[in-house]
Amino acid sequence: MIMAGGRGSRLAVLSDLRTKPAVSFAGKYRIIDFTLSNCVNSGINTVGVVTQYRPRSLTEHIRSGGPWDLDRLNGGVALLHPYLGGQKNSWFAGTADAIYQNLDFIRNSRADYVVILAGDHIYKMDYSIMVNFHADKDADITIATLRVDLEEASRFGILATDESLRVTSFEEKPKQPKGSLASMGIYVFSTEVLVKQLTDDAHDAKSEHDFGKNIIPNMLTEKKKVFAFPFGGYWVDVGTIQSYWETHMDLLSDKPHLDMVDREWVIHTRSEERPPVNIRSGAVVNHSLITDGCVIEGSVEYSVLGPGVKVGRGAIVRQSILLTDAVIEPGAIIDRAIIDKRAVIGRDAHIGNGVDYKKNRCMSGLTSGISVVGKNTLIPPGLKVGRNVIIGSDLNDDSFTTDVVSGDCVGWEPSE
Repeated sequence: MIMAGGRGSRLAVLSDLRTKPAVSFAGKYRIIDFTLSNCVNSGINTVGVVTQYRPRSLTEHIRSGGPWDLDRLNGGVALLHPYLGGQKNSWFAGTADAIYQNLDFIRNSRADYVVILAGDHIYKMDYSIMVNFHADKDADITIATLRVDLEEASRFGILATDESLRVTSFEEKPKQPKGSLASMGIYVFSTEVLVKQLTDDAHDAKSEHDFGKNIIPNMLTEKKKVFAFPFGGYWVDVGTIQSYWETHMDLLSDKPHLDMVDREWVIHTRSEERPPVNIRSGAVVNHSLITDGCVIEGSVEYSVLGPGVKVGRGAIVRQSILLTDAVIEPGAIIDRAIIDKRAVIGRDAHIGNGVDYKKNRCMSGLTSGISVVGKNTLIPPGLKVGRNVIIGSDLNDDSFTTDVVSGDCVGWEPSE
């Protein structure tokens, strides 16, 4: 069961028009492709994808599951949307409630174990090893864990274990963490245990119906067999503009932590047919990932270009991420920026201008100089956009009356 209904509000304009798992990653992929591929590479061929926030883009991407070999008569992939159909059905009230409202799908699978996953993380993991660990321990629930920096621990569920890896304590997002062993939001349940826990939780009026806040603490209180499964591989939550940009830049090293060319563990995706990359005379490309259909006449350095991106003659793109069909017109400069799908940066415009790193007024965590331009937006010729700027989606020339100073927002405000 893949939880794929989150908004990902810290990704600003990138997740305004799509759910976070549907956001593009590494040129040709979507974030959810990593979790889906982990499933099929682990031998799991019955997958429920639980959606809620703006699911259309995700639904169009997954469809019947063909690219992941999940278009099957028995099993396969199912897109599980919230629906109104009685007193017990409504918008999902929390992560546990999202699974509870889809217990019929789990029962129909007749599975002994249920693996619950997040659809918005970048990593490779063989879930079959964790399931075998769960079975060997005769556990009621097994939680995948990894070590995090102590200053980051308050963002996670933090747990402690004994020598046998049985969990002795768990605290969801503690303000003052007592340790650094963090839950990855990946759980293996014995099916009967999961059904009972979710049913009991659904009838608890005081519960927030969340795995970290309610289900796991209650299981510890009830002395259930809760175990931790240690994970030592590469894993990242690309939940902020900063982490999204940094993870892309990590892919450009000569020996990246995430090996995208590993033929033993292929990351599958749905992608349209595009012509080969066309690098024209005078173009310069260094340390970059370039996807099919790109046409490059300018300079591209330390950047990731999605399908169909065009970089005009004399344009400069450096330390940036350009999503599908973005157009950089001649003479434009893109420096440390994220340009969303079908945005057009006009001739001689400059995104990431100057040395003022004033933090963004709408999103305080945006401080390292990354500017973001939303989907379908047209940046007028010659416009200068500073650093730590957020520009909304679907904007045109009329939205800009003057250059955009560092730390500003144009056509975008955070939702409540």
